[in-house]
Amino acid sequence: MSVMVKRRVHVAAAAMISADQKQVLIARRPSNVDHGGLWEFPGGKLAPYETGLEGLKRELHEELGVEIVRARPLIRVHHEYPDKHILLDVWQVQEFAGEPFGREGQAVRWVPMEELVNYPFPAANLPILRAVMLPTDYLITGEEADDERFEALLERALSEDGIRLVQLRAKSLDEAAYIARAERALRLCREYDARLLLNGEPSLLDAVDADGIHLTSARLMSLDRRPIAENKWLSASTHDQAQLSQAAVLGCDFVTLSPLRTTPSHPEVAPLGWHDFQQLVERAGMPVFALGGMTRFDANHARAVGAQGIASIRDFWK
Repeated sequence: MSVMVKRRVHVAAAAMISADQKQVLIARRPSNVDHGGLWEFPGGKLAPYETGLEGLKRELHEELGVEIVRARPLIRVHHEYPDKHILLDVWQVQEFAGEPFGREGQAVRWVPMEELVNYPFPAANLPILRAVMLPTDYLITGEEADDERFEALLERALSEDGIRLVQLRAKSLDEAAYIARAERALRLCREYDARLLLNGEPSLLDAVDADGIHLTSARLMSLDRRPIAENKWLSASTHDQAQLSQAAVLGCDFVTLSPLRTTPSHPEVAPLGWHDFQQLVERAGMPVFALGGMTRFDANHARAVGAQGIASIRDFWK
């Protein structure tokens, strides 16, 4: 019996961000191609021997009449279709020259990031939507006994550091005290237009209408389906391929992957190192935050090897 060998298609795509960082450019696929009529991030197939960025520069000039001035890697997504294997090599275009328009007659539109979910995209684009809507810094709160000190530290991170994604981690609190702290944290996060995820049982969302849940690796591995609604964010702690695969099964929107370096809290755990981290991120199929000994000085390196950004307690909570 013969085995069908799938075509491998390498596509470069752009998440073009507006100057105010609030909108992203999307284009409608022609009706006479695969997934015709759906929306996508502009780009196209690489020519032989092109790198992702080289191909993207050519495609954006041909499709939109713009020149890339500054861009960085955003996410790489492998997607299996019945007849082909697609690698989407996605770049965030932070600065460009020219005014984009559909040079090939295609519809293009600037869309507020929070409205992207209202547009139909091919399935392979869904992880890109999540990466576009997520920030690059993920704050995990430290253990604080005093509520006033907790609020002061959180507000400083939100106001001075511009943190827009927060995980409320408070293992020392009982459920009632955790819920009370979560309500305070949610008020602050709403004030600064930041998202708050609760680290605990998914049922906590019944008590506090936060933006989502962060699963510990143990809780992640104990579940057999997504435990919260699709309109909430679901993240998880992962440490290896098995846990990343389970996160994909549950439909996690993003994960942390750790430890990248040896940490004082877990000195006995062998670190992944940048090479193994990159190998795991390449096939994750979702945004991944680097965790474990990370500081702001590691942010560019982390994104260069495929991460969404960095997650940290010590560097953001002080």
